[in-house]
Amino acid sequence: MTITPAGKRRPRPKIVETRVTRREDITHDLLLMWIEKPEGFTFKAGQYCTIGSDGIERAYSIVSAPHEDELELFVELVPPPEGNLTPLIWDLHPGDTVTIRPRAKGIFVFKPAMTNQFMVATVTGVVPFISILRDYLHNDRSGHHFYVLQGASYVDEFTYDVELQHLADQNPDIITFVPTISRPTEERNASWTGVTGRVNAITEEHVDQFGLTPDDTTIYACGHPGMIEDVKEQFIPKGFHVEEERFWKQDD
Repeated sequence: MTITPAGKRRPRPKIVETRVTRREDITHDLLLMWIEKPEGFTFKAGQYCTIGSDGIERAYSIVSAPHEDELELFVELVPPPEGNLTPLIWDLHPGDTVTIRPRAKGIFVFKPAMTNQFMVATVTGVVPFISILRDYLHNDRSGHHFYVLQGASYVDEFTYDVELQHLADQNPDIITFVPTISRPTEERNASWTGVTGRVNAITEEHVDQFGLTPDDTTIYACGHPGMIEDVKEQFIPKGFHVEEERFWKQDD
């Protein structure tokens, strides 16, 4: 709430405008976009913001850590009729404006109780994990190990694999990164020599490989609803606690 000169209270604005500062096209249906952080906008690593254009709004998890000056977003194009906002986003360039709700929301955030943090993602589902890791390292925290498994159909969809591998190489006691490709025989993946298979199909073997147990591990699943359901079916009966964040193929 704000106070007017007459001493009357008035509600905070529900929507503010902000400006696109950068854009990077990754594939024909994936892009990175940075927008100015509105004055007073705060969030926890792993939360989402609600942005809009032409009156259409959608929630997007924030890639940035809270200390960063801009809000970084990783967006997948959802064409009509299922998608209404992302086709508008694809027409945006630096200097254009979008709307943003003044408060971030979401409970898919770092839960520090368990030593091991096992994170499973499909493509853009890696976003909250990037935010959490950047924040964790920025604040010089210790005492946890993050296992990040990211699945994609094609190698050029990973987007944050170089950053994640660099963080893992620089912090081997804190981060382990396992990317996997589900279509290894396709020409687009000709250069791939790493792990293959859908990410939900390799989770169980990696939990066993790393020696993780329900007593010391929280499992996070973010991205495609089918992957999340599969991970829950695998691990909840074994006593693991699973945190979930669903990224639906719809943006209206």
